[in-house]
Amino acid sequence: MTFTGTLSPTQSEPAAAGAVAPDEMRRIVWSSVIGTAVEWYDFLIYAAATALVFNKLFFPVGDPAMGTIAAFGTYAVGYFARPLGAAIFGHYGDKLGRKAMLATTIVIMGLGTFCIGLLPTYEQVGILAPILLVILRFVQGIGIGGEWGGAVLMVVENAPAKKRGLFGSMVQVGNPIGNLAAIGIFALVSQMPDSAFLSWGWRIPFLLSILLIVVGLFIRLKLDETPAFREMKAKSQVAQAPLVEIFRDHRRPFFTAVGLKIAEISYASVASIFVISYATANLGMARATILNGVWASAFIALFTIPLFGWMSDKLGRKTMFLLSCLFCAGFAFPMFALLETRDPMIVTATIVVAISCGQMVMFGVGAPWYSELFPARLRYSGASLGFQIGAAISGGLTPFVAASLLAWTGATWPISLFLIGCALITAFATIMAPETARKELI
Repeated sequence: MTFTGTLSPTQSEPAAAGAVAPDEMRRIVWSSVIGTAVEWYDFLIYAAATALVFNKLFFPVGDPAMGTIAAFGTYAVGYFARPLGAAIFGHYGDKLGRKAMLATTIVIMGLGTFCIGLLPTYEQVGILAPILLVILRFVQGIGIGGEWGGAVLMVVENAPAKKRGLFGSMVQVGNPIGNLAAIGIFALVSQMPDSAFLSWGWRIPFLLSILLIVVGLFIRLKLDETPAFREMKAKSQVAQAPLVEIFRDHRRPFFTAVGLKIAEISYASVASIFVISYATANLGMARATILNGVWASAFIALFTIPLFGWMSDKLGRKTMFLLSCLFCAGFAFPMFALLETRDPMIVTATIVVAISCGQMVMFGVGAPWYSELFPARLRYSGASLGFQIGAAISGGLTPFVAASLLAWTGATWPISLFLIGCALITAFATIMAPETARKELI
C-alpha cells in the first residue's frame, strides 16, 4: 500500500504552477470563487428550507418533531448522493479534464434546484410530493459532489507551493457567498405573512437559480484547463480507472481525507442547520434571529477562510486542524448552554464562534490539504471522494441524529457527546496525515 502523502522530488509531477502570472492567477481564483458560490447557493437554500418549509409542506405528520426528523432525512439524501457525484465526475475529471466537469455540474445543480421551486406540496399530490423532493435533492447532491473537486483543483494545480494554502482556501469563500445569498433571500421572503410565505414565497429562492446557471456557466466556460492535466495528457499519463488505483494503491490517504472531514461538517450541520429548528421549536426564538446569526457567521467567513488558509502556509495544515479539533471538543457543551440563554446577542455570537472555529478553519485549510494527498493523475477522484464520503457520513447524518437524540432524550447533552466523538476522529486523522504545506505537488 502506497501512502502518497509523503512528498519527494522523484514523485513530483510538474504542475507548472510557477509559470502562472499573478494576473492570471487572480482571474483563475475569482472565476472559481464565483462559480462555486453559485453551486453552494443552490445546495444551501435547501438547508434553509428544510427547517422552515419542508417539515410543514412535504412531511405534515401529526408530531412536529417527527416532521422535522423526516425533513432532515431528505436533507441527508443530498449528502449521500455527493459521493456518487464525486465518483462519477472525479473519474471523468481525471480522464477528460477539470474544465468540462465544472460546466456540466453547474447545469445539473441549477436545474435540480429550479425544479424544487416548481414542486407541488403534500396537500396537493400526497406522497408523490416528498418522493419528488427526495429525487431532486439527490440530483443536487450529485452536482455538488462532482463540482467541489474540480473547482479546488482548478486553483490548487495553478498555485505556487508557498501560497497554495491561501489560494486553495479562497475557493471555499464561494461557500459563505452562496450561504449569504441563500440566507439573505430566505430572510427577505420569511418577512412575508406565514400564509403567503408557505403558499408561494418559499419558492422564490429556488426559482432564481435558473438565472444563476447562466452566470456560472459563462464564467466556467472561460477558464483554461489546468497545466497539470494538460501535461499528463500530453505524456499519456492519464489514469484509465482512477478509483481502482486509489483503492488498490492509495487507501491510506483516501481514508485520511475522509476522517479529516468528520468534525468540520458535524459542527457546520449543528450550528447552521439543526440550530434553526432547535431554537425556533424548542427555545421559542424568532427564526429571523437564528438566520441572522448564520448570516453573520457567513459574512465573517469571507475574511477568516483566506486568513486560515494563509496561516496554514505559515504554521502548517496539521497545526490548524488540531487547533480546530480542540475547539470542537471543548465548545460542544458550552454551545448549547449559551443558546439556552435565549439572548439574541449571545445566541448570534455563539453561532458565529461555533461556525468560524468549528467549521471554517478546517473547511478552508482542507481544500488544499485533501488535494495535496494525491498525485495529479488521481487527484480529482481522490480528493473529491474522500471529501464527499466524509461529508455524507457526518453532514448527512448529523442533523438527523441530533433531531432524533433530542426527541428521544429531551436534552442536548447526547448531541454534545456526538460532536466530541467527531472531533476525536478528525484529530486522529490529522495526526496520521502528512504535512504538505509549502511542498511541491506530487
